[in-house]
Amino acid sequence: MKSFLSALLLMLFSSSIVAQISPEWVRYPAISPDGRTIAFTYKGDLYTVAVFGGEANRLTFNEAHDYMPVWSNDSQKLAFASERHGNFDVFVMDARGGEATRLTFHSTNEIPYAFTAGDSDVLFGAHRQDLATHRGYPTGSQTELYSVPAVGGHVDQVLTIPAEYVNLKGDGSGFLYQDKPAGENEWRKHHTSSATRDIWSFDAEEGIHKKLTHFNGEDRNPIFDESETSFYYLSERAGSFNVFKKEISSGEVTQLTNFETHPVRFL
Repeated sequence: MKSFLSALLLMLFSSSIVAQISPEWVRYPAISPDGRTIAFTYKGDLYTVAVFGGEANRLTFNEAHDYMPVWSNDSQKLAFASERHGNFDVFVMDARGGEATRLTFHSTNEIPYAFTAGDSDVLFGAHRQDLATHRGYPTGSQTELYSVPAVGGHVDQVLTIPAEYVNLKGDGSGFLYQDKPAGENEWRKHHTSSATRDIWSFDAEEGIHKKLTHFNGEDRNPIFDESETSFYYLSERAGSFNVFKKEISSGEVTQLTNFETHPVRFL
C-alpha cells in the first residue's frame, strides 16, 4: 500500500511539473475572428487556447507535421496543412477537435491562407501545372493562389502569381497579400535586395493589384484592421522585425512594437 501511494504521489507530482511547462517556439498563432481563441502549432501538432490564457487543448495527435492553422470566419472550423500523406495537403476540421477532412490531393505541398467570405472555400498556395501558354510557371518556391470548397471538391486557380498570407475583406471584394519576387528564405534576417517581400492589395471586382509598401527590405504578414482602412504588418524597416500599422489612403505608418534584439516572427 505504501509503495502504491508513493507511486501515485510521484505521478501527480510529475503531472504538476508537466502542466507548468511553458512551451518554447510556439508557431503560427492565429486569433479566431470572434476574438476568443488562439490556434497555434507546437511540435508539429495543432492546439487552441483562450486568448486570456489557460490550459491548451490539443487538436491533432498523429505522427505527421500539422501547421498553419487558419480560422473560418464564423470561428467554428480550422484549415491547416498536414503531411500525413507524404507531402503537405490542406485539411479542415472542427475547431473544438475531431476528425479532419482532406481537401487537396496533389503531389506537391499546399498551404492554406484564408477562408473566403461565407466560408464556402479555402484559399491556398501551391505549385500545380499551368497552361503551356502562360508566361509564368509555378515552382516549389514561386507558388500560385488556388481555392477549394471547404467541403471538398474541384480546385480553381485564383492568381497565377505568388500571393502569400492572404487576408480578405469582410465582403470578399478584395484582399491583402505579400508577394514573393524570388526564392528567398523566409527566416533570413536584415537583408535588402530585389528578393524581399512587399505587401499588395487586390481588388477582385476590378482585377487590379496595388503595391502598398516600398521598403527595400522585408514587409510581410498583412492583416486588416477592423475598419479595413488600415492594416497591420511585420517589417524590418526599424532593424529587427516589429509590428507596424499603415493607413491605406494616406500612407501614414506607425510603429507599434520596438523589439531590438529578437524579431517578431509571427503576427
